[in-house]
This record gives sequence, structure tokens and C-alpha cells, in this order.
Amino acid sequence: MIRSLLFLPGNAPNMLIHGGDLGADAVIFDLEDAVSPEEKDAARILVRNTLASLPLSCQTVVRINGLDSGLWAGDLAEIVPRRPNALMLPKTAGAADIRQLEQAVAALEAEHHIPAGTVGIIPLLETAAGIENAYAIAAASPRVLGLFLGGEDLTADLRCPRTKGGKEIDYARQRVVCAARAAGVEAFDTPFTDVQDSQGLLDDAKYARALGFSGKAAISPRHVQGINQVFSPTSGEIAYAQAVLDAIAGAQGKGAISLHGKMIDAPIVNRARQTLAAAKALGLVGGKTDGN
Repeated sequence: MIRSLLFLPGNAPNMLIHGGDLGADAVIFDLEDAVSPEEKDAARILVRNTLASLPLSCQTVVRINGLDSGLWAGDLAEIVPRRPNALMLPKTAGAADIRQLEQAVAALEAEHHIPAGTVGIIPLLETAAGIENAYAIAAASPRVLGLFLGGEDLTADLRCPRTKGGKEIDYARQRVVCAARAAGVEAFDTPFTDVQDSQGLLDDAKYARALGFSGKAAISPRHVQGINQVFSPTSGEIAYAQAVLDAIAGAQGKGAISLHGKMIDAPIVNRARQTLAAAKALGLVGGKTDGN
């Protein structure tokens, strides 16, 4: 379960070394925007060596350079043999981009005797074309683990200001969540970029969770704890979910049931199961939680 994804510059060895200790569920080693052109080769080697030598306690994602950069094939040659959990493809515009990346990754897996499908893909949607093609992208390959919304580049492409309130990306957020869920993959929200505004981060994360996002990215370790907190079931949510399933289990064959004066229907039961599955994955509950 990925609630938080922390970007780390690929050319910052001290941050790479300690990336697994910063509390994020996944770290994103960035070979793209965070790295200047003259440092691309060195960053690629640093990230490769980090993946090869450090026992990381979280999932690993590498943001490679874009398909139009002339650098992405070199990124793959160094990174894929080290088996990161996923590659993040910037400015994914359509399903053809995913298929091109998938073909190259599959060839490298075969060359290095890596089981097919080991390395996943997280498309980064940060253009108008990417948002409009979100479902086709999400469904383009079984390697796609989730869709990732990039708000900064998207608003530049839309020619609108990027604000803390984020109303300008409401449509994009909803489109990404719907496309991801329709394709059966996760949805990850764009970072909140004001590192000093802890309350703003919490508000933004709560809004993203309310829209249906699975988790949220961060550009600073300061935001990781807040994101993890927001995207974890609360004790009240867990207790209610368990009460729903207990009520269902105790009323089998008795027709319609209610809890706290509210009818319990299939969507409520499904949400309860999702809540308890998330709680179990995070170690917040144990044992049988299916209500049977």
C-alpha cells in the first residue's frame, strides 16, 4: 500500500542514501527535472548504485527522462537491471508512450534474466493530452501500477496559474481518479509545493483523499508524516467498518439491516471491507475482518 511518495534528486547522494529512512511508503529517485543536463550521467550512476547496494525499507520508483529527451534509453540500461518497483514516465501523453516504454523494459528484463513484468510503470500525467487520454494510458499495459498527476507542468500546459487552493486542477484530479479506478489501478496526487505550510499540506491531502486518490507525492520529508496520517484509516473509521461487517455477519438470512439508524447496503459494506483491508495492510488491525 502506497500512501506517500517522496521525490529525491538523483544527484544528491546524501538524500539517496537515507531515502529509505524518511518514512515514505515509496521513494522516487528523480533523473529528470531535479537534475541539470550536465549531471544526468552522474545521477544515473548514483541511482543505479543506490538501488544495487542499499537495503531500502520502502518501494522504489525511478523517474526517468522523457521519451523525447534522447536520455531515456540510457536510463533504462542502468536502472532496469537493478529491479526498481517501477519507472515513472514523465509527460505521458497516450497509450503509445506506455507501449514504447514497455517494449524496451521487457527487452532488458529478458536480457538480464529478470522475470517478465518485474518492473512496473507509473505514468506521470502532466499535460492536457495526458489527462484527456488518462484511461487509455492506465489500461495500456498490465505493468501500469497507478496514474500520477503532475499539477505544476499541467497548469503550465493549460496556461493557468497554479494556486494553493488548486481549483484549476479539479477536473484533472477527478479525471485521473476515475480513469485509474476504471482501469483497476491506483491514483496518486500531485505534491503540495509549499514546504513551510503544514496545515495547507494536510488540507490538500484530505481533499485528495476525499476525491478517491490512493496517496500523494511529496517534495519534502516534512510532508511525509502528514500524508501518511491522512491516507491511513482513523480509529473511528476502522471501528465503524468492523461494526458494519459484524452487523452483516450477525444478520445473515434476516433481510435488510441497519446500523446506528442507517440502512446497510452493498456500497457501505464494500467501503467497510476496503477500510479494513487498508488497516490490515498498515498493521492497524489483525485477524479476520471479512464479516464472515
